[in-house]
Amino acid sequence: MRELILPGTPGRSDTGASPRRPPGEGAPLSPSCCTPAPQPCCAPSAAPGPEAGASSCCAPPSRPCCDPSAAPGPGAGAPSCCTPDPAPSCCAPSGASSCCGPAAPALPEIPGYRRWHFVERFLETPAGPVPVVKTRLERPDRLGAALVRLGVGRGDYRVAPGLYAVGSPGPESPVLATANYKLTFDSLRRELSGLDAWLLVLDTRGVNVWCAAGKGTFGTRELVRRIGAVGLERVVRHRRVVVPQLGAPGVNAREVKAGSGFRVLFGPVRAADAPAYLAAGMKATPAMRRVDFPAAERVKVGLVEFANERKTLAWAAVAFFALAGLGSGWFSFARAFTGLCWGMGSLLLGFLAGNVLLPLLLPRLPGRAFSLKGAEAGILAGAAALLAGLPAAGAAGAWLGAVVGGSWWGMHFTGSSTYTSPTGVEREMRRAIPAQAAGLLAALALWRWGLGW
Repeated sequence: MRELILPGTPGRSDTGASPRRPPGEGAPLSPSCCTPAPQPCCAPSAAPGPEAGASSCCAPPSRPCCDPSAAPGPGAGAPSCCTPDPAPSCCAPSGASSCCGPAAPALPEIPGYRRWHFVERFLETPAGPVPVVKTRLERPDRLGAALVRLGVGRGDYRVAPGLYAVGSPGPESPVLATANYKLTFDSLRRELSGLDAWLLVLDTRGVNVWCAAGKGTFGTRELVRRIGAVGLERVVRHRRVVVPQLGAPGVNAREVKAGSGFRVLFGPVRAADAPAYLAAGMKATPAMRRVDFPAAERVKVGLVEFANERKTLAWAAVAFFALAGLGSGWFSFARAFTGLCWGMGSLLLGFLAGNVLLPLLLPRLPGRAFSLKGAEAGILAGAAALLAGLPAAGAAGAWLGAVVGGSWWGMHFTGSSTYTSPTGVEREMRRAIPAQAAGLLAALALWRWGLGW
């Protein structure tokens, strides 16, 4: 089952009514008493009674509708719209949200899809129903965020693009554009507690705003297309859409204005500043424009490598075991186990150096190249191997392996920072990889020498 929802789209209900499409998207609505247009359906003016049948889409004009005297039963004569069968009734019980009778659930689901837990209701708009999302994160949100931080399911952690609502927005409420990466989406909706706003979610293929802006998925073309697809001009009277500051590299405000009629206002960098930005009349302070990368966030980014490198670590364990076991007497399991422990210990020290220690100490480590910073972190982490009581050659091999590992994984962290450019990354890799390869061979030789034959 895919974790998707069609925004603003109650699907085929138990009553057999045709599903609605997202505002402005998809095929035209099929004729149904559940479709909002063009017929009036259960409007307040269509008071129940024998004379009201003609105004209802739910009952034939000639049929009495909800006449209290037309009680269901064999003696009731002609079928009434109040009878449950065969025609769907326009006389839904009090509290029912549908004109199609009591069987219609408030939030029906589409077969094959699941309604997200964060959608609390739907808001009717001139462009169709829009899902209203909660601003409080729940256990599934927190669990999903924790798994994604570890790299689990990261490529499919997304929500359906489209228009969402927070609170009870109206035609003058602000429109905030964001990415369909669920972590980004959750961050924004959480910060909008107590506010009324529209969320215009672009299809960034599950990538956050900053990276998507660089890739072009959070860009002018998608923004213009999404504004038109959801019928935003029918939902709000103003013509402004707030784009996060980090989306600026992909958005040309002039072209958006020309293509959609909406003016782009670049908002704050962080979702946490969105309420203050809106309260100030959509004016960002210099602090709202500043990009910070504190230690806690650097470590969060580094933890993704735990999932990305699972296979690499598993294959390394197999290689250590096999290489250590070979020797005199063909194969020694005792030596293989010892070699496995030494090798994996060194590898894990390098892994922690590059993915935890380097992010923590990033501004403090000398040099500019991430491979160098990672090697410095590896020198510190590798000291544990020197204190482990291994033979001299084995300890030296384990220490050197930690340095090489720290340099390798530290170089990976380049793409998680704002410090380097793509050309700078390529230049660093051309220089660092040969040195890392030489260091790895030396570390393996020392490790094998320390194990003996």
